[in-house]
Amino acid sequence: MLGEFKKFAMRGNVVDMAVGIVIGAAFGSIVKSLVDDVLMPPIGLLLGGVDFSDFFVVLKEGVKAAAPYQTLAEAKAAGAVTLNFGLFVNAIISFTIVAFALFMIVKAMNKLRADEEVKPVTTKKCPHCCSEIALEATRCPHCTSEL
Repeated sequence: MLGEFKKFAMRGNVVDMAVGIVIGAAFGSIVKSLVDDVLMPPIGLLLGGVDFSDFFVVLKEGVKAAAPYQTLAEAKAAGAVTLNFGLFVNAIISFTIVAFALFMIVKAMNKLRADEEVKPVTTKKCPHCCSEIALEATRCPHCTSEL
């Protein structure tokens, strides 16, 4: 059983997938920082100094302190039940950035694969016997017909 697991784990696809997951996790944290620390502060500033992560609706007041809560952290500390749509907006923006980046990567890889797959045509079919013959041939070596 250990040998089978080793054989499975060392296959190229499994190793490639593991590397992809690790890189994806690291990329996700970079995108989260980009959204939270770079994109959202200027957008919030343009909208009057609003922090999107503090957009929430109190569904039930907390037992430790009564509403209104100025920040989501205050509401959570008070034990309030909240609907955090600002964090959801941040998540949508993060997802969009990740999806676009992956789209660009896949598009570039597909272009590279397409370039690799283009091979020059070196043969043609004989119109009489349908055999593959050299492109420069003037007579078919199989049926001896002139081309």
